[in-house]
Amino acid sequence: MLELAVQMLRFRKGAFVATFAALAAGVMILMTCALLVESGLRYQGTPQWYAGAVAIVADGELTVPGPELFGETESTTAPLPEGGRVPESLVATLAAVPGVAAAVGDHSIAVTAPASPGTPVTGHGWGSAVLAPYRMIAGGPPRADREIAVDARLAAGGKLRPGDDVAVIVGGAERKFRVSGVVGAAAPRATVFFTDAQAARLDPNPGSFAAIGVLAEPGADRAAVIAAVRAAAGEARTYVDGRRGLVGQPEAVAARALTVQAGSAFGGYAAMIIIFVVAGTVGLSVRHRRRDLALLRAVAATPGQVRRLILGEVGLLSLLAAAVGVPAGLAATAWTRDQLVTRGFVPDTFVLRGGVLSALAVTVAVAVVALGAAWIAALRTSRIRPTEALGEAAVERALGGQVRIVSGLVCLGGAASLTGLTGATGGTTALGAATGMLYLFVLAVALLAPWINRAAARLLAPVLRTVWGSSGYLAAANLRANARGMVAVLTALVLSVGFGGAVWFLQDNLQRQVTVQHHEGTLAQQALVGSAGLPAAATARARKIPGVVAATGVRRTSVIVPNRLEAQAVPAQGIDPVGADQTLDLGVRAGSLADLRVSTVAVSTTQADAAGWKLGDDARLWLGDGTPVTLRIVALYDRGWGFGDVTLDTETLVGHTATGLDDHVLIRTAPGADAGPGLADLANAYPMSAVVGADRLSGELAGDLAVSSWLNKMLIAVLVGYAVLAAANTLVMAALARTRELALLRLVGVTRGQVKRMVQAEQAGLLGVALAIGSAVAAVTLSSVVHAVAGVRIPYVPALGAATIVGGTIALALVATMLPIGRVLRTPPVEGIGIRE
Repeated sequence: MLELAVQMLRFRKGAFVATFAALAAGVMILMTCALLVESGLRYQGTPQWYAGAVAIVADGELTVPGPELFGETESTTAPLPEGGRVPESLVATLAAVPGVAAAVGDHSIAVTAPASPGTPVTGHGWGSAVLAPYRMIAGGPPRADREIAVDARLAAGGKLRPGDDVAVIVGGAERKFRVSGVVGAAAPRATVFFTDAQAARLDPNPGSFAAIGVLAEPGADRAAVIAAVRAAAGEARTYVDGRRGLVGQPEAVAARALTVQAGSAFGGYAAMIIIFVVAGTVGLSVRHRRRDLALLRAVAATPGQVRRLILGEVGLLSLLAAAVGVPAGLAATAWTRDQLVTRGFVPDTFVLRGGVLSALAVTVAVAVVALGAAWIAALRTSRIRPTEALGEAAVERALGGQVRIVSGLVCLGGAASLTGLTGATGGTTALGAATGMLYLFVLAVALLAPWINRAAARLLAPVLRTVWGSSGYLAAANLRANARGMVAVLTALVLSVGFGGAVWFLQDNLQRQVTVQHHEGTLAQQALVGSAGLPAAATARARKIPGVVAATGVRRTSVIVPNRLEAQAVPAQGIDPVGADQTLDLGVRAGSLADLRVSTVAVSTTQADAAGWKLGDDARLWLGDGTPVTLRIVALYDRGWGFGDVTLDTETLVGHTATGLDDHVLIRTAPGADAGPGLADLANAYPMSAVVGADRLSGELAGDLAVSSWLNKMLIAVLVGYAVLAAANTLVMAALARTRELALLRLVGVTRGQVKRMVQAEQAGLLGVALAIGSAVAAVTLSSVVHAVAGVRIPYVPALGAATIVGGTIALALVATMLPIGRVLRTPPVEGIGIRE
């Protein structure tokens, strides 16, 4: 049967091309997602900084126990947003481990070098240079507190040599140092070395190290030393081999998490869409060949032979699609990786790794979906008796059985129940429920489409007859008679409209909520911003300026909260609560920010719902460096998207953030007050600082969001494009399959113009139904999730975006139908009546 399958493909080029396009595009999309995940899991950063250490003890991740499922406690491991710390006392413990030559604590200090402002710099103590190890190029190591050694990149950027004086900004203050020496570059970031004593003083988190490097004695058993170090490290994590590159490189940890999460999430979305698309395309292809299959049954082909023939064809197409889709996926992933590097999502050390496992998994997955769809589509034709086969093929099948209609109603009910779940939850839970709701709606439409098509045909019949006359009458009759045959067309159109409208506009709504909430919640007219950070003293100094009513220092961070299903990092801010009600309006719904203290916290209503917190509860959470705290909730507010889901007293964050500095100071002046000179002096007092209008903060936030949402929108555009491809494929296949039908109409006296008008009327009716259902699905999904996560009942839908989706769908349907119909009508009807279906 395989040889016959090859022959069938040769003579069914239209169906072959359509099915091949759907399969190859699906393989390409899934290959891109899978390779991103595989590369992310394999990525370990670059271990140059710790290349000389046999093991690194650090605390960069936090494991939080979750709910108990099936008798087992689930746990979540999340990277620490501010990087973890290990106590200084652990150095002596690790140094005493047998086989350990030395244990070296490493301070990691944020430094800005005005001489080379475009170069990211990290400060360390000279004692930790042995962990790389560094090679001295010129001069010597720092020996006094006012001396530093710089690496070659910083020396080249600032044109520095030993003996030169250089200014660096540490802790928000500019300090003068003398360059003692220049060392070779060994770490991904430029480095400056202080004396160990100076590094300890400059570290914003005293009494701890960012990491401890362990050096083994010559000839020591490496495995035994690592095992002993793990035991001595206690709760701190031990990183060895390639994983050493993840320590001290937050950009590597973020890149790993981003690629794995993005690839997994969009791979799941893509898989669901591909199931719809491939199943619909393959099923439609088989349905259009009922006469061929019926003829085979009539000449004594067994049901098994017919099924093997169809499976052989689809199997060959799947292999051909993999042969094209996998290389295309590799190229698409390489382009995506370059774009991620260019936009700063991942460091340039991130490389694509693997691919064989991804290719095998994707090929098998798409082939299984295609073969399953082909098997189901072939069952009915292959089961009927040979003497009835041709007669069965000549008559349109019934709408469907009880199983189909019951399944469709169950899916519809499930989607309705998820609508309630979306409204009752928030955050990621609401997003997940909304995604499930969207797919259940589309699946319900696919199952109930025969009845929807027939009901729509009867409802629209008077309209079609009024507008298109006799052609409208023929169109209504055709839609009613071919209700089962147009299932794939309706599903593809609803999928493209519903998915595009819901998921694409969701990104617009989330971005809009962030910027709108931030803008409306900022009462201050001006802000002091510093690219090198601002010390807490800047806020106190701002308050003393004549004309300044209130000043609030804001420190951006993230905290880890244990939601009902899993722990996750959420945006947070630390503020000086004195006078905060005059510079910020967080939309407090219950409680008061005036009660914010070191032992208290304010949370957004969305976060409170997700975690099950109420006003007055004790909230247990983890600060960005992994420190557990239990704080009493004193306020619930609505503007979590604009200002973060958790608001803390800045004093709570002291010693628990990477820089220990504020990001900006919000300043409110009295009406008519001239605070300009005082504010100018304030900006001059802090290096690389400026006083700007508070609106600029919202503008910069919008710009950052546009950059950060690029990946989401790019992947969503690919998925929507695939849904559009499916719709076009389905429409073209359906149009080309009507050669005999249209030829028969022309032979009985219907003119070409009347046929065209009939097809136009059919498309108008089908488009109207698809747009109405797709828009309803998108509206319900979008409004539910936006209300759940942002508290807004009416979502924002850009007029241009809505017009693009509606107009694009109409144009797609008309082009993908009328062009093939025009080709069909160019065939003389006498010839067309004898052409294969």
